[in-house]
Amino acid sequence: MISRTLGPEFGGSIGLMFFLANVCSCAVYILGLVEAVLDVFGELPNAAETGHRGVHVLPQSYLYDVLYASAILLLCLLVCLVGAQIYAKTSFLIFLMVHVVLITIFVSFFAVAPKTIWIVKQSGNTSQTILTNYTGFNLATLKRNFMDDYSVDYTTGSVMTFATVFAVMFNGCTGIMAGSNMSGDLKNPSYAIPKGTIIAVIYTLLVYLLLFLMVSFTCDRVLLQEDYGFFRQINIWPPFVVIGVYGASLSASMSTLIGASRILHALAWDDLFGVLLSPAKRTSKTGNPWVAVLYTWLLVQFVLFAGKLNTIAGIVTIFFLMAYAAVDLACLSLEWASAPNFRPTFQLFSWHTCLLGIVGCLVMMFLINPVYASCGIVLMLILLVVIHYRSPTSSWGYISQALIFHQVRKYLLLLDVRKEHVKFWRPQILLMVANPRTSAQLITFINDLKKGGLFVLGHVEIGDLDTLPSDPIHPQYNFWLSLVDKLNVKAFVDLTLSPSVRQGVQHLLRITGLGGMKPNTLVLGFYDQCVPDDYFLCDPAFQDTKENDHFGVDVASLQAHFPPVRGRETSKSLSEREYVAIVSDALKMQKNVCLARYFNAMNKKDLFAKTRPEQVSIDVWPLDLLWPDSSHYVDVCSLFLLQMACVLTMVFSWKGARLRIFLCIESGDESWVKKEEKLQELLDKLRIKATIKIVIWDEVVALHWRHQLSPQEQEAGRDSSLVSDDYLRAANRMVLEQCYHTAVRFLYLPRPPADTAHSLRYLQQLDILTEGLGPTLLIHGLTPVTCTDL
Repeated sequence: MISRTLGPEFGGSIGLMFFLANVCSCAVYILGLVEAVLDVFGELPNAAETGHRGVHVLPQSYLYDVLYASAILLLCLLVCLVGAQIYAKTSFLIFLMVHVVLITIFVSFFAVAPKTIWIVKQSGNTSQTILTNYTGFNLATLKRNFMDDYSVDYTTGSVMTFATVFAVMFNGCTGIMAGSNMSGDLKNPSYAIPKGTIIAVIYTLLVYLLLFLMVSFTCDRVLLQEDYGFFRQINIWPPFVVIGVYGASLSASMSTLIGASRILHALAWDDLFGVLLSPAKRTSKTGNPWVAVLYTWLLVQFVLFAGKLNTIAGIVTIFFLMAYAAVDLACLSLEWASAPNFRPTFQLFSWHTCLLGIVGCLVMMFLINPVYASCGIVLMLILLVVIHYRSPTSSWGYISQALIFHQVRKYLLLLDVRKEHVKFWRPQILLMVANPRTSAQLITFINDLKKGGLFVLGHVEIGDLDTLPSDPIHPQYNFWLSLVDKLNVKAFVDLTLSPSVRQGVQHLLRITGLGGMKPNTLVLGFYDQCVPDDYFLCDPAFQDTKENDHFGVDVASLQAHFPPVRGRETSKSLSEREYVAIVSDALKMQKNVCLARYFNAMNKKDLFAKTRPEQVSIDVWPLDLLWPDSSHYVDVCSLFLLQMACVLTMVFSWKGARLRIFLCIESGDESWVKKEEKLQELLDKLRIKATIKIVIWDEVVALHWRHQLSPQEQEAGRDSSLVSDDYLRAANRMVLEQCYHTAVRFLYLPRPPADTAHSLRYLQQLDILTEGLGPTLLIHGLTPVTCTDL
């Protein structure tokens, strides 16, 4: 139940501790039974001298006690190996017998007359006779018994306290979970467990309260402290009590032994501890986990060597309290998550009772023994971490997901888009991916560029739902999410079905995200005729076909789902005009646009290898190279370039790169010094650490058509389609010549032409401008991203 609610980490750690609690509890019951047997049949040290021989024939010593306990444990093992059916029949007979004994005890309080009881205490070879009384119902006896007066524990030699008495007493109440331990053997566990557990709790409470009350009214304190088998002294027929104690202890021993084996069997089936517990999966033809029973028997046998009953009882209580606190935590989490399917039939349930139960369990753990409680919690945390890192992803459902949903919904409602401020701007990116086989490096790079912002992988499937029998998009999500896991990026996935890519991108730009978390930047791969490489054939993570996950997608299925890489002869499904139209649409929708080229050549391991002697650089060219105007070298788009480059340097894996900003000037321009000072002042205000590089580009700008016109003619029109290829090649060479171990370049992306007839020419210009530059990001930013106001 805990695994399926809180996840395998909590379930495995608490489950193992609950198993150990049942193991120790079984040892406690067996040692208690041995004490009861020796109290009646144990050989007295000086029996020959005093004449107290009778039935006291069993020799007593540490080894003999272990031998008797082992014999009783072997009997329990034989019953449990046969199976749950014979255990149920055996426990039912013991149940009837214990009730007969309880009836005789309650009758004895009224039927037995007050009397004096002699208690003989043995201490080594000496004996001591103590005189005490059974007073019958007497108010004075109740008053004397009402206040506490703790004595020395006979097993540890220390004075008992409320916490230590609670630790011993609590073991008598742990049987209420026996039904849940054997849920696999019940015909209708969803009905039997809650009903049986609640009845067990109420019935146990009433029986104990009645016994405590009657004992306090009738028995002298000395009798209670000096004779642990005092019920025999006041019963109408003493053997009844002996039979009841033996039967109850034997039943509890078998219950915890078989319950612990079922817990171990469940842990083995969940594969949380690997080969260590894998044999415990085996069962007999009737479904009895006999290997788990043998495992449990062996561990109980080891615990029996401890011998000190009350010491083990304290450890058992702490383990049980941790398990009960985990059950309360599971219910509390479900209640706080407001999960619609969590509908407890117990009407008195609320999150207040769960919280009270958790606090009560934790407080009592530390009151009993702070050292044991701390060690138990540390052990649980260690197990939790180990299971988290080594166990496979499960498909049981996680309460964390329900809690996260519950909280995220509230926070999204609080995230008001009207309260957005430029000081807290961050990139929220929609990356359109046609085929992940060719875009894996770009996906990884954009994951670095998002800087804690929203990152969405978008994909458009071409089709019309009217002509299809079912939606083809929904089954694809698992493959894309598994891809995200394989690439180890923090991204969402949004897929859509549309008659065209352009319409699909429009849909995603409008509807992707929720509330204040919506993309503000569109990233597209560059439109060229290069034959892409298949990343899946290069990365070892996509080669291990044996690796599976619990969501039904293995590497082989992932490989088969995404189409093969486009060949040289295969034409593109997207036309040049439609591609440029997508860029225009995004700008019309006030989205920033980035075009990424040559990122398939990026290898971060080589860039930041420890053996690399040179420091790589991130180059920023904040000038519109298609429409150069050195008088306006800094505008909103240029600042956007600076911001994106600065964001990249803030990522841990990119901190080793240096940022370079290139200022293009003409030799006749005497104001370039002031421009450099202003740019440096701006960088200081924005707290961007960068190096300004001055580039003389007279030969390049002389080839631009506007350079041949007068200022009046330049203002008359702006037609970037007239830019010559010679100018573009010269600009490309200029950028390439400034390369000094450049990892990535940020270039100014000019607006697409308003006339769609010039779309092809626009792409040709971008192609010539960026040819051979390596990983390059062409950026056109519309939104202000920096603020120097306090």
